[in-house]
Amino acid sequence: MTEMMTKEELEAGLRKIGAERYHHLHPFQKLLQDGKLNKAQVQAWALNRYYYQANIPVKDSFILARLGTVELRREWRQRIIDHDGSETERGGIEKWIALTDGVGLDRAYVESGEGILPGTRFAVDAYVHFVRERTLLEAVASSLTELFSPNVIGIRTKGMLEHYPFISKETLAYFDKRPVQAKRDSDFALEYCLENARTPEQQQAVLNALRFKCQVLWAQLDALHFSYVDPALTPPDVWRPGVAETGREAA
Repeated sequence: MTEMMTKEELEAGLRKIGAERYHHLHPFQKLLQDGKLNKAQVQAWALNRYYYQANIPVKDSFILARLGTVELRREWRQRIIDHDGSETERGGIEKWIALTDGVGLDRAYVESGEGILPGTRFAVDAYVHFVRERTLLEAVASSLTELFSPNVIGIRTKGMLEHYPFISKETLAYFDKRPVQAKRDSDFALEYCLENARTPEQQQAVLNALRFKCQVLWAQLDALHFSYVDPALTPPDVWRPGVAETGREAA
């Protein structure tokens, strides 16, 4: 890249990446929302996704610590509250535990991180490392997958409620507020990136950061599909159907 893009061109480039690379296109995601997975495969998804959810406020804390004004920190701090919760309101992590409770997984086992796939751990840890080590602009840009999540959340929850008798609205409470939260967060992050990518190199870094984050999400689903769907080759020392089940399902 040798020429500076306009803000409109940069935004169009970001949205093109989402259209082509966001994980709504992944075969596992399509199987999940179309009701083509069995209960054990849904459990594997919920268990492994918890590790990602639990690390979101960790990566956001690294970004928060590098923001240079009260206004920026106040804006970003809300993301951590959304996931960690407060004294009066459940956060996203607790709501995700309600999901794993609802599909019949032992809570202590889920929270321990024991049994998650190596691919899950490597992808999520790489994301946290990226946010910690790259520039602040790249760290913020890596969150821009939230531009594409609101519509996908609606399709996912509708499909899961229609197709899985062990899933209820209460089980999927995590997703109730996420479309609104994701739009608020992505609007802010997009504006930040458009304003602060002031050279062709910085603009390219923003695009590459979003590509990387799409790869992080895609890699997690790759690991699930390979281990639990096709060819269903589960690595040693990870969760298997029947392990750490409580027998408790959502009403």
